Amino acid sequence: MYGAPDPAAAERTAFRRAEKQYKLYKPPNPKGSRSRNKPAGGGGGGGGEDLSAVVDFHALLAVDGELPAGIGRCHCAGFDRPVFCFLDRPGFYFIPNALSTEEQCFWIRESLNTFPQPPNRTNLTALYGPISDLLIAAKNQKIMVEVENPDGQERIEQNQSGGKTQSKTFEFVESSEIQKGGMCRSTAATVLVRKLRWSTLGLQFDWSKRNYDVSLPHNKIPDALASLAKNMAIPAMPSGEEFKPEAAIVNYYGPSDMLGGHADDMEADWTKPIVSISLGCKCIFLLGGKTRDEVPTAMFLRSGDIVLMAGEARERFHGVPRIFTESDQQEISTLVSKLSGEDDRFILDYIKNSRININIRQVY
Repeated sequence: MYGAPDPAAAERTAFRRAEKQYKLYKPPNPKGSRSRNKPAGGGGGGGGEDLSAVVDFHALLAVDGELPAGIGRCHCAGFDRPVFCFLDRPGFYFIPNALSTEEQCFWIRESLNTFPQPPNRTNLTALYGPISDLLIAAKNQKIMVEVENPDGQERIEQNQSGGKTQSKTFEFVESSEIQKGGMCRSTAATVLVRKLRWSTLGLQFDWSKRNYDVSLPHNKIPDALASLAKNMAIPAMPSGEEFKPEAAIVNYYGPSDMLGGHADDMEADWTKPIVSISLGCKCIFLLGGKTRDEVPTAMFLRSGDIVLMAGEARERFHGVPRIFTESDQQEISTLVSKLSGEDDRFILDYIKNSRININIRQVY
């Protein structure tokens, strides 16, 4: 699903060449320097790279007449938002500005506060076990420390960390409680938030086995998210059918993170779309073909945009080689103004340099 089996061969493919073209590169540190350099161009596309071939659907919203070659408008009964598509890539739909600024703020808060909560699993679960109230701990500058189990017996994280046996537990404490010179393992909650890479909602996806494990504890998809996904999936749904949200994967991107080319092929019925919601910083999204040898199309994804991929589009390789941060804050200025309250200060600092993607799926 993710990555290529032969790295050397992957370097020679058209998809990999496009990834390298748009990837954010950092200049090397001067010899002997310990300082961490900012990415070239400040992470905001100011490094002089050529982005002229990147499709900008937001710019097309103002076009009344003929669209660029290969791009069309989709008209769907009962759906009141503009929808674009590629004429030669059926099953792919782009809905710009699908969410209001208020809706974007709500889902950003949910992605950081609610979605990483147990029984949902994250990339941190295997290391630390279930982590409750991570965002609250980060806001309060707490520290996660490793402690011995009171009974001295080994603990098994039942189905939460792949059945891994652990003799330690972790808990959040005030920084003042950390003993100077102590040898216990500790990590700031703020660091853990920055280390978040994914969380899984609804039916839990097992990354090691590349399938859904229905035996893992889980809650159903939150009603508000399910309702949003059902409404937004309409352009891609077969006539007379309703989308049934059963699982979601939330991806968290830092300033230099990328998502390599892959195809989402683990659900049973590919006629049902993946509903993909973008939040936070702008990114470049690559949509390729059924092999990595086909030249992908690059497009901008902005906060509030939604992409649908169904049918043939489910077989196409796609990925995110780049997000734009720091020098491109104008792109998220409305988010910044809405998240300027004291309660949202930590979230604002986070989203200024991050992107969140929520992709909702019908598994069966």
